[in-house]
Amino acid sequence: MTEKYAVVVVGGGTAGLSAALVLGRARHRTLVVDAGEPRNAPAAHMQGYLSRDGMPPAEFLAVGREEIARYGVELVRDRVVEVEEGEGFAVVLAGGRTVRARRLVIATGLKDELPAVPGVAERFGRDVLHCPFCHGWEVRDQPFGVLASSPASVHQALIVSQWSKDVRFFLHTVAEEELSDQDLRRLAAAGVDVVPGEVAGLVVEDDRLTGVRLADGTLHARSVLFVGPRPVPQTGLLERLGAELHETPFGAYPVVDPTGLTTVPGVWAAGNAIGFAEQVVHAASGGYRAASAIVGDLLMTDLDAVARE
Repeated sequence: MTEKYAVVVVGGGTAGLSAALVLGRARHRTLVVDAGEPRNAPAAHMQGYLSRDGMPPAEFLAVGREEIARYGVELVRDRVVEVEEGEGFAVVLAGGRTVRARRLVIATGLKDELPAVPGVAERFGRDVLHCPFCHGWEVRDQPFGVLASSPASVHQALIVSQWSKDVRFFLHTVAEEELSDQDLRRLAAAGVDVVPGEVAGLVVEDDRLTGVRLADGTLHARSVLFVGPRPVPQTGLLERLGAELHETPFGAYPVVDPTGLTTVPGVWAAGNAIGFAEQVVHAASGGYRAASAIVGDLLMTDLDAVARE
């Protein structure tokens, strides 16, 4: 017989585990399906989460898995390949298992597509970074580089100047003419040096970044490089369910209400599944909000069913 759950949570990162914790404590039979691909896996630490500042992401998730297990929440390392509506939802796993759920939480996150510059992928999360709020304090006052991917990268170059006064903005494939007069004035005011020319690769010595090399051979001594990955939302399941998406400069994300409810009845989304800028602390909050809304939704549905009898 097909196993039945009150809720299936798709994704075992921060948002998914947070939702599962609340659901388990509310005595709802819950299954978390986790493919084991958290967005922050390359990072050695996470920052800005009160009481957990500096904690390794893998350790944070391990503690979360232990906590949900205390309340009978099940977790399987698998991938959801299909969801079909009908008497709730039939959830098909890659391993061949199919389970049923009354409600769904989609916490599938997103993937960061890195610039195709030699060395960037290998150093990402170490001395090639994307978020100064996550890593700025740890690399403060070092020589920074910022790799432009579009004229919008000016914002990143300006923001990181909060953590270092030695910042070089490598235009890479962006022409200087694409920058507005206001951009140039702000960069000058922040003391950011604008460097035209395509970046050919990184220089690494003794397992640490020491420089950025341009295509013309010019070497710029840098010990930190900030990049702007292209976010790729993992919205395949939501799209197949017919969820409405809205376009943003960082990809298409589901339309949700304040609790994370999508336009598909019974389907909530949380974490980076709903937006590019959801940090760990936001994801935990989003999972909590979605789960508490589901608890109320299931209760009222069941009470109404009894009242109709």
